[in-house]
Amino acid sequence: MRRFLAASVVCGVVVSAVTIASAILLAYVVSGVITDPTSRTLEHWLPALAALAGLWTVRAIAQWAQGRLSQRGATAVIADLAAQVLRTVTALPPRHLAAERDAAAVVVSRGLDGLRPYFVNYLPAVLLAGILTPAAVVAIAAVDWRSALIVVIVLPLIPIFMILIGLVTKDRSTAALAAMTTLQSRLLDLIAGLPTLRALDRAAGSTGRIAELSAAHRRSTMSTLRITFMSALVLELLATLGVALVAVGVGLRLVFGETTLFAALAALLLAPEVFWPLRRVGAEFHAAQDGKTAADRAFALLQAGPAPPRGTRTVTAAGAPIHLQALDADIQAGRVTVLTGRNGCGKSTVLQTILGLTDLGGRVTVGGVDVAELDPEHWWEQIAWLPHRPVLIPGTVRANLELFGPLSDLETACRQSGFDDVLASLPEGLDTALGRDGIGLSLGQRQRLGLARIFGSPAAVLLLDEPTAHLDAALESRVLAAIAARARAGATVLVVGHRDSVLSVGDEVVRMGVETLAEH
Repeated sequence: MRRFLAASVVCGVVVSAVTIASAILLAYVVSGVITDPTSRTLEHWLPALAALAGLWTVRAIAQWAQGRLSQRGATAVIADLAAQVLRTVTALPPRHLAAERDAAAVVVSRGLDGLRPYFVNYLPAVLLAGILTPAAVVAIAAVDWRSALIVVIVLPLIPIFMILIGLVTKDRSTAALAAMTTLQSRLLDLIAGLPTLRALDRAAGSTGRIAELSAAHRRSTMSTLRITFMSALVLELLATLGVALVAVGVGLRLVFGETTLFAALAALLLAPEVFWPLRRVGAEFHAAQDGKTAADRAFALLQAGPAPPRGTRTVTAAGAPIHLQALDADIQAGRVTVLTGRNGCGKSTVLQTILGLTDLGGRVTVGGVDVAELDPEHWWEQIAWLPHRPVLIPGTVRANLELFGPLSDLETACRQSGFDDVLASLPEGLDTALGRDGIGLSLGQRQRLGLARIFGSPAAVLLLDEPTAHLDAALESRVLAAIAARARAGATVLVVGHRDSVLSVGDEVVRMGVETLAEH
């Protein structure tokens, strides 16, 4: 944003200089027409009027350029900050990601858009106030020091009230953002679970809570608006009072012959320019505060979850053993290793640690190389991962099957996973469109789609988290046989499970919570 701010400062200097020059020139023209009857011809004042028109044109162009630069700068800053938040939050370990997901979604999708008024309106107003206000005071002092004294006395009242109002508004904006975050997360959860709620005839159960959250957000917004209107009234009153005092002072001194008409008009025309930038700052402050609050939240997300350092080393996963120091276990190629244990003991975390997504506590090496030192992209290309809940995106069935790359043998993969029966039941087969999180498929069908994605992958390492969940006994046997076949073909296979049928297919069983490595 620095170069945009620098250009905006230049535009602000031009606007300030032109504003003061045009006010003085206008006072000169008007006072001359009134006090010099011999000069009341258009030809006499034509050069001055042309110069005045030129100054106004320059001011309009400078203000347009400032607005355009601010828009471009705001767009660039918002896009860059949103990208940083997305990169940082999505790089968090899965558990931390779940905690920050809703806040990040609100900040990126809606909150940062509030920065546009901050950069486009508020920041230029602050710059203009820092340039035009003191310059206008100096110009008034040059023509009428008494008017400048009045302005200097009244002027500090505006920043004082702005600070007081800003302290209240900041708390209101923070509360509004928190209410919006809670409301949006509740709505997203409700929409995601709506099919299940409808199936259980409980869809109306959450409407009361959603209505309460909506009412809380509405009350917070209306409270902020009330403060906005009241602050605008106070600032306008102070600015009007300051200009009125200048007008009364120059009027009385003009009546008693203590000043010239030119000085009086110049002071009167310049007085509003002293207060106008500050009034604009106050008016734009409230519109910009929501965006600034969202930006503060974005910076908090960036500081709370710095992107982990990316390794640069590479390793060939085919045939390379994976050693888990925390479990004192080796996952060998060509064998099926089953990881079992009670619920919540961290079995899924082990898979995420092998992927480099989280830290189990203890080194994880592949062929002797620490996973933390590996280039993630190169490492992930060699892994096929089936999480406990397979990831599905809005799109066609084919797009979901090939989400992580083209499948080597789609037909065989669908047959081994049992997804061929699902395809036969879909109205458009592979071209059938799915909704968010695979809406249109049952849990068992989603599991089969995820398995087809794994079986069709040429990856050398297979990480499977409860692969037979939601499958009947016959299909479970087929899937486990396909998993064993991949291991016999040389793949490194690690399966998380606790059912006897899953344990029976394992060449080795690692029991978490019990320090034993048993041959099965």
